[in-house]
Amino acid sequence: MVSPVTLAPQSPEGFYAINNPFLVSGPKGFIEFMPLESDDMYIRVDLPGVPNNGVDVFLDLPNKTVCISGDAPKEHKHDATLRSYDGTALRPKLSIFGEKSKIVCRCTEFYSAFTSHMADGVLRLVLTKIHTDTPPPPCLEFLATPNGQKPYGTAPHRCPPSDPNDPKLTGPILKPHPCVCQGSQMPYEYKVLQNGGLFVRVDMPGVAKENFTVSVANGRVKVTGEAPALSHDSSGRFYSGDVAMLSTLIDIPVRKIKTIAKSGVIRLIIPPV
Repeated sequence: MVSPVTLAPQSPEGFYAINNPFLVSGPKGFIEFMPLESDDMYIRVDLPGVPNNGVDVFLDLPNKTVCISGDAPKEHKHDATLRSYDGTALRPKLSIFGEKSKIVCRCTEFYSAFTSHMADGVLRLVLTKIHTDTPPPPCLEFLATPNGQKPYGTAPHRCPPSDPNDPKLTGPILKPHPCVCQGSQMPYEYKVLQNGGLFVRVDMPGVAKENFTVSVANGRVKVTGEAPALSHDSSGRFYSGDVAMLSTLIDIPVRKIKTIAKSGVIRLIIPPV
């Protein structure tokens, strides 16, 4: 018999990253963005399971919005369902901080084009800025403060980068992927098979198929993955964690575990013991 694991925080502070229980180092969050020296904007969006040719990106100039959509197909019959992503990477009213105190960015109205690259379940965008002699309006303003005050703000037109080490991205509760509109929003999925085996899906966006490692020790099946920094990523990411438990301490050979690694997702079919 093989059993799924109960996802538990790595430390008393909680999960290192509430967007992925297996992330142990590197930038946190589903989305990371930063202004470049050229005044262009760089955005990383995790879309695990979406193949390189499975994402659509377009710039909605009338609404000054960058729109993203993509499908992560069922790669195995035990996948519960396909997953569809539908989200906006950057818009004039991007909420950077919590719901009660929102900061909005008006930078998008000054971007006219973009380049994109999709690899291993991660979309990377560079938004190209319009060069104009017209002075831009304030970049940031508060939509609402905790005490309910009206919009205000006079910050210079410079959108601050997201903080990949923001303490708010560490905690005891895992957050669902905000861009998933169909299918599982969580990075871990399992199915107990009729023969006593186990099917497991684990999201590790940014990890190429050759950078996944599966090991078995002390009755526990462990997966690790290394995602190198690409483009303007602030750094690489490292994932590691137990994904299943055997009913016996007699370990099975790793070669008996079928693995399917694709698009930043690894699937395991673990035989019964």
